[in-house]
Amino acid sequence: MNQSDLLFLVLFVILLSSLVVFIVQFVRSRRRGDGSDGDGRAGWWEGPWDDDDRTR
Repeated sequence: MNQSDLLFLVLFVILLSSLVVFIVQFVRSRRRGDGSDGDGRAGWWEGPWDDDDRTR
């Protein structure tokens, strides 16, 4: 195994793991999208900083 084979193997593993993470996140968001689980957790975009935009 020479250096180019090792580089190809490392890049292939990184690409494969990124693809798996993307698919898992997509499936989780699709399953959670209907709102039927009701666990009360907000998404990462719904933080307390949204309250700062209110008019007082």
